[in-house]
Amino acid sequence: MASDLFQSSLCDTAEHHRDLRDSVSKLVGKFGRKYFQDVVNKGEQPNALWRELGDAGFLGVHVSEEYGGGGGGLAELNICIEETAAKGCPILAMVISSITAPIIGSVGTEAMKREWLPDIAAGKRKMCFAITEPDAGSNTHKVSTHAVKRGDRWVINGAKYWTSDIDQSAAVMVVARDGAPVTDGSRQGLSLFVVPTNTSGISMTRIDAALRTSEKQFTVFFDNVEVPEDALIGEPGAGLKQVFAGLNPERIAAAAINNGISRFAIEQGAQYAKDRSVWNTPIGAHQGVAHPLAEAYINVQAARLLNARAAQLCDNGEDAAETANMAKFASAEASLKALDQAIQVHGGNGLSNEYGLSDLWFIARLHRTAPVSREMILNYVSTHSLGLPKSY
Repeated sequence: MASDLFQSSLCDTAEHHRDLRDSVSKLVGKFGRKYFQDVVNKGEQPNALWRELGDAGFLGVHVSEEYGGGGGGLAELNICIEETAAKGCPILAMVISSITAPIIGSVGTEAMKREWLPDIAAGKRKMCFAITEPDAGSNTHKVSTHAVKRGDRWVINGAKYWTSDIDQSAAVMVVARDGAPVTDGSRQGLSLFVVPTNTSGISMTRIDAALRTSEKQFTVFFDNVEVPEDALIGEPGAGLKQVFAGLNPERIAAAAINNGISRFAIEQGAQYAKDRSVWNTPIGAHQGVAHPLAEAYINVQAARLLNARAAQLCDNGEDAAETANMAKFASAEASLKALDQAIQVHGGNGLSNEYGLSDLWFIARLHRTAPVSREMILNYVSTHSLGLPKSY
């Protein structure tokens, strides 16, 4: 069976990784695709699954043991996210944790670490991330949300776009420009802040999106939102540098979700191709069905290996930017082809929600655009890897 081949993948080079992969798979397998579909269709949260993942230590596997986590790294988080998605339960909130927890862990104050990391690791509280703006897009230098220091307080004004899961989060990590807006074209530094979501002056409007996920998307407005001095993460004005402690992990985590979706899709497609017979012959015996599935499998395995390497580089403190970008690119492309082929194998049934494939489409498609678009990844590789001149 395809799942057995995945289990013996070269990605699992260490015994503890195999054990972790098996444990997550068994836990999430008790819930499965139908459970996740039902939760999403009802507009609810996968609270039972989230609670068990937290109790088992899988949500905080990448958080230091000192702060209640498992003491692992992105390699372990990659496994947890991928296995959860591979059982038909792609949880975007696990990707968000790959941004916020590493940033706090690397540049947060001791008080901030003790305040937030144990609860994030246990799944008791969530912290979402707000960086995207309607007029900034991929150009972080154009962020216009700003924070002005007034005495011992910071006052934040502005708006963020496509902020995921803020309605379920206890706090939001906000990327803001230092000081009042300027009109002379000069660039102000960026700073990071932890802002409780119940702070006065925060309002939000839900975005009507095609995504079939439990996490909702919002436009968030900050109207004279006051936070204390210690809400600042790390150094003022160093936010752009600090945020990359979370952006490469985010790309690895996004790739992990897509790799999990790919595995789920190929496994469903392969099983259907064995079970479905036409004129007394399983359709999987036909090369027109078998070869596209086999090719999709190869592409997914290559993407998984690339993502495992990116996680390894991050965990070793090496430069993972190129590999993380390429892993995210490869995983997004491979997952769309795998999902499309699995749907095609099912024929008309592929469009039925009963088979659990078609409603995964926009989650897989999301990561072709976010958290960084395929075009920006190609820009990065052409410029930094190939040495070609910038196009912008």
